[in-house]
Amino acid sequence: MAMLEIEPVLCLKDNYAYLVFDREDGICGVVDPSEPEPVKRALAARGLPLTHIFNTHHHNDHVGGNLALKEWAGARIVGPEKDAPRIPGIDIGVKEGETFKLGSHGARVLEIPAHTRQHIAFWFEKDKAVFTGDTLFAMGCGRLFEGDPPTMWSSLSKLMKLPDDTRVYCGHEYTEANGRFALSVEPGNADLNARMADVRRVRAEGKPTVPSTMGLEKKTNPFLRAASPEIRRVLGLEAANDVDVFAETRRRKDVF
Repeated sequence: MAMLEIEPVLCLKDNYAYLVFDREDGICGVVDPSEPEPVKRALAARGLPLTHIFNTHHHNDHVGGNLALKEWAGARIVGPEKDAPRIPGIDIGVKEGETFKLGSHGARVLEIPAHTRQHIAFWFEKDKAVFTGDTLFAMGCGRLFEGDPPTMWSSLSKLMKLPDDTRVYCGHEYTEANGRFALSVEPGNADLNARMADVRRVRAEGKPTVPSTMGLEKKTNPFLRAASPEIRRVLGLEAANDVDVFAETRRRKDVF
């Protein structure tokens, strides 16, 4: 079986949709299309059909292209079953523990709420790829619009259990800004400093910083590093529990 091919498609200002395709199977999905036209152009450039649309959550910058693309291509829309009323055009609702088959490729569904109440991720285990929407970013995490710190920490902890070589495809190009914040709370992290040098080079060349890997996120993403002695010292929370350290890290990012 060929590996699933994945290509980012820049939408709006800093959103990423992703083409996920296997030419042998003749299938192609798009993850979180915020608008239709960039997706259509990317499909045309590669000579691909559009068979499926995957949504991680209901925000318009992730579902805004659903209806136009469904009408244009006849694609089936797959999204969180528990949030079906807020997913435009949804055909197939999925939930925690289920596996959705895209041709010969299986996507396990992980429920990772807090950014929204019913946010999900699609984990293509054999293809070593996870689509995390706006829950986990490269060196960041989503704002807590419909959840609280314990819920988000639980969601991030679930993602941290994925293998270190899992490629992380997130919803936005926020990496450089996230890294600047990360350095403010863990300036002595050598892995973080090395990563930021690479991020600045890549962005100067106009290239995307995605995908990351789960292993790299665990070394450099402050929202996954509540156990870091340096972060705890900077926050003045040396004896606090992990949820409280996460909560204060998120609060500081909100006003950074």
